[in-house]
Amino acid sequence: MSSRVDRWIPVAQARRSATSSLRRASLPDCDIWLLLATTALCGLGLIMVFVSSEGLAYTWDNGNPAYFFERQLVWIFLGVIALLFCLKLDYHSWRTLGPWLAAGSVFLLVAVLVPHIGVQIQGARRWIGAGPIQIQPSVIAQFMIVIEGAVWLDQHRRLMADFREGVWPYAWRIGVVAGLVILEKDLGSTMVVSILGLGLLVIAGARLRYLGALGGVGLVLGALMIKAEPYRVARLLAYLNPFAHPLGSGYQAVQALYAFGAGGLFGTGFGSPVPTAQALPEAPNDFIFAVIGQDMGLVGTLAVLALFALFTWRGYKIARNAPDQLGVLLAGGATIWIVGQALINIGGVTDSIPSTGVPLTFISYGGSSMALSLAATGILLNISARRRRSGSANARADHGRRDGRALYPGGRRGRGPELD
Repeated sequence: MSSRVDRWIPVAQARRSATSSLRRASLPDCDIWLLLATTALCGLGLIMVFVSSEGLAYTWDNGNPAYFFERQLVWIFLGVIALLFCLKLDYHSWRTLGPWLAAGSVFLLVAVLVPHIGVQIQGARRWIGAGPIQIQPSVIAQFMIVIEGAVWLDQHRRLMADFREGVWPYAWRIGVVAGLVILEKDLGSTMVVSILGLGLLVIAGARLRYLGALGGVGLVLGALMIKAEPYRVARLLAYLNPFAHPLGSGYQAVQALYAFGAGGLFGTGFGSPVPTAQALPEAPNDFIFAVIGQDMGLVGTLAVLALFALFTWRGYKIARNAPDQLGVLLAGGATIWIVGQALINIGGVTDSIPSTGVPLTFISYGGSSMALSLAATGILLNISARRRRSGSANARADHGRRDGRALYPGGRRGRGPELD
């Protein structure tokens, strides 16, 4: 008995050492390429927000041309704090925090619909707050789905082969969130919620026929929602032929295309007198990619696409190499959310898909989206750091797993512990 106990003392000590090291995830341990891509996108976003909003800011804030730039800088600062918090927090802690985040998110989605609480702009209630401090509950809901969706699917992963017991309860939860978001008259965020929910289901391994059925139902509901609002029908018609309504529903698409044309290969330069992009009503927000196309040309737009491609690649690698299923789902969900929004925005600005009002991640002006996107990046970095540390720690703990002994007390030779 004594010899058996003595044999396990080094293993237990190594495991405690590995556990303590995993809790100290830091920037040097994480995926440096993902961090560089994020930093480059945020830096470019700061420049483009200033360039695209200088004239508008001058009229908004008593002659202060840096009005939007200063607020974007504040939100990036808060986002960096959120990123560092999520980097230091063990991602398994989201199993406990996820339900609280879900409850708070649903509460805010309901609260924003209440008069005098939700801020109504152009007939839509999407914000809570006053003055420069406003949050968008639909963005919080998207971040919540990344967390709570991953936690729920991880806990019920053995039921994914059963539609009634696994897929349907999950789809019902996503449907409730999407329904509350559509009541805000925010079709773009509803689309992001639906795509994100379906993407997590794909990662969880749901059967193809279930995914096809849910996707078909989503398309039918989306068509009905478009038909229910005249402005959505007009936006769809503008997408099909924007130059048929150059001063009406197709105005933004036409101006964006003119901006890309004016930029050519290398762009007109920052602050150029070409007024095309500055004529866009949402230049610092939804259509900032058109400003990049005008000022930096095709080279600038390809650079943005390359940075998002780099982010996608590193996010995929982190998800594929995650230590467990929860890490796979969290990393996959965060990557789908961040890159998916960017692709939807770029598709709308280039008139490849109908414009939806979804921001360009890390670049568009906006507080909630910026801060929470950086928080999701922090989760990705935490998973990558834990993977790297766990790999080296496990190698030290089991001597390369060539000694033939079980890796835990009571285990049989050649088998590892059952994972929950």
